[in-house]
Amino acid sequence: MFIPKLYDTLKNYSLKQFQRDGLAGVIVGIVSLPLAIAFAIASGVGPEKGLYTAIIAGFIVSAFGGSRVQIGGPTGAFVIIVYGIIQQYGYNGLLISTMMAGVILVIFGLAKFGSIIKFIPYSVVTGFTFGIAVLIAVSQLPDLLGLGLTKLPADVFHKLSVMAENMGRFNPWAAGVALFTVLGVWFSGKLTKRVPGSLFAILAASAAVYAFGLPVETIGSRFGALPQSLPHPKLPHLDAATVQALLNPAFTIAMLGAIESLLSAVVADGMIGGHHRSNMELVAQGAANIFSPLFGGLPATGAIARTATNVKNGGRTPVAGLVSVFTLTMILLFLGGLVRYVPLACLAGILLTVAYHMSEWRSVLANIRVSRSAAAVTLVTLSLTVLVDLTVAIEIGIILATMSFVSGMNAASNVRMVKALREGEAEGETDFAEDARAAARLPQGAVLYDISGPMFFGAIHKFKEALQELNSPPEVLVLKMSHVPFMDSTGVNAMREALGVFARSGTKFVLCGAQPQVMSRLEHGGVANLTGRENIVKDLARAVERANALIGAGAKAGA
Repeated sequence: MFIPKLYDTLKNYSLKQFQRDGLAGVIVGIVSLPLAIAFAIASGVGPEKGLYTAIIAGFIVSAFGGSRVQIGGPTGAFVIIVYGIIQQYGYNGLLISTMMAGVILVIFGLAKFGSIIKFIPYSVVTGFTFGIAVLIAVSQLPDLLGLGLTKLPADVFHKLSVMAENMGRFNPWAAGVALFTVLGVWFSGKLTKRVPGSLFAILAASAAVYAFGLPVETIGSRFGALPQSLPHPKLPHLDAATVQALLNPAFTIAMLGAIESLLSAVVADGMIGGHHRSNMELVAQGAANIFSPLFGGLPATGAIARTATNVKNGGRTPVAGLVSVFTLTMILLFLGGLVRYVPLACLAGILLTVAYHMSEWRSVLANIRVSRSAAAVTLVTLSLTVLVDLTVAIEIGIILATMSFVSGMNAASNVRMVKALREGEAEGETDFAEDARAAARLPQGAVLYDISGPMFFGAIHKFKEALQELNSPPEVLVLKMSHVPFMDSTGVNAMREALGVFARSGTKFVLCGAQPQVMSRLEHGGVANLTGRENIVKDLARAVERANALIGAGAKAGA
């Protein structure tokens, strides 16, 4: 459960596989360079922070993760969260919240929450993912239009308002570079799927800006030269008040990191026919987010696009991820000076394409068409992500999805009295007809109820309402429970209370067909003691026999 995939893959590792992993790793490292820089700048920090994150977090995820091919690093999903945290708590607050999120992720993994997190409703995931894509696209408009704005409010409407006020600073050259980048990414993607078009676009755009001296902002003109070394590890300043204030953003980072990393691992499993260890992956992602801030890095998670690039180029073991980290480190140490020529409009164009693919708008439309409840959850989550806050969006989205699920389960539950059906009164061999014929064999004074569907807190009112149909307590109450797949504590308690009322009037009970899990709940909840063990039978035929025996015994006692 908690053994890194690297340990398993190295047992029978071959030179041939190393050649494949090495090539994939070099390509992924080169592709990660512009993305790591772009995500860092979009988050409101220097470009070197993205590289530090990709190197430190990428190494830990590959070395200790639960996936064979997962590539870790900064991703687009965190851009808006990171920007908002820095605006409110400063860069030191971001480092602290990231480390706290790492601790939370490690706890998630050790508590074996890996499989539970997979049950986040799809409508919530599509809603906040599309919302984040919208926010990323909006955040790139200043560099895409060449407005030269470096400090913008986090609120989307205020951000758009500031942009509108500064449209007089529009730079057509920057817009042209961004358009060239978007078209370059699109056309190169048509030519080859092995290497993402962002690499071709950034090389061509940077060369054109340098060769022709185009008047556009570059990484060097705004941020200066990149440091050509990794910083020494350093703990951020900690105090109790700051830690308490950052609990909410830390939990947001942890939840989003867990969801995205596990989604990426699942996608990778489908591509290579493998099976990741979700809990080990969460532990590794947590460790990556604990150590990344020590070097000034950002939150990190599994990167779906870079993981897919790894697989498409032959990577099949974590060695490919380690090679990509080595490649990035060599670029930082020896070629970091060239990064200053990259135009910011080019990075904006790359992130615009990232946002487009991240939005998965076709999935959003398909999900909206599924049902009204799915549409409501998706649209509310999307709207809250854009207009309010990602944390609020996820919380409200999960609440709405839970309410929708409870409503659906409630509709699937049913409790009905079975009326006696004599021979010849109905045709067919349906369950209802069989139950009705069984009811016809019951003695006078016995009543049969069929319970179907899950009996939980949302549906138990149907049980109470059904029993209220009885004008007077019967001598024997037969409850058929063969179609009850699940029963929670509320259901058990309601049944115990209802049967207790009838028991005080002298009613006897017969339970039949209860499934093992339901039977266990009934026994632990005291219902079995109330009915009597001898009155719990396997099927309806035995229940009819038992009802006849109880009423026959009662008649003899009365005589």
